[in-house]
Amino acid sequence: MPRPVKWRKVSFIPGVRYFLPAGVSQYELEEVVLKVEELEAIRLKDVEGLEQEACADRMEVSRPTFQRILNTARAKVAEALVNGKAIRIEGGNFTSNICPVICLGCKNEWEESFENYQKVLEGDYSCPKCGSKDIVCRFGRGRRFCGGRCWRHHGPPRERP
Repeated sequence: MPRPVKWRKVSFIPGVRYFLPAGVSQYELEEVVLKVEELEAIRLKDVEGLEQEACADRMEVSRPTFQRILNTARAKVAEALVNGKAIRIEGGNFTSNICPVICLGCKNEWEESFENYQKVLEGDYSCPKCGSKDIVCRFGRGRRFCGGRCWRHHGPPRERP
């Protein structure tokens, strides 16, 4: 029986999740699926310029696991660029402690931790700017926080059996 996949810690949820190559007709278009944790590996190593060990620590995985995630991500991006394929960012085995939220009263936007999710359910949470209780997950399609159920992320860390 294979070992269960360890959840990877992600600190960035992409606002844009689809990239199209110019000059390729829609009928000929193929796509590459980049997992959220693969994007996080590229972000930490190539954008933030962190050392591999620091990246692995941030994602709460071993250094060899981080290297495998990064190699897979770079191969997918290279394939898309060289062969004119679209890149779709979705899915994976990750956890995130953030939820992008917006106040419908004043349009204030911020990232909120899942620790406050229970307060939202109890109606005991309000916008830090205007005090409104009309707060929704920016990507939860209008629902009050997404509780990890929106397509952007899987929600608060859960214990696996």
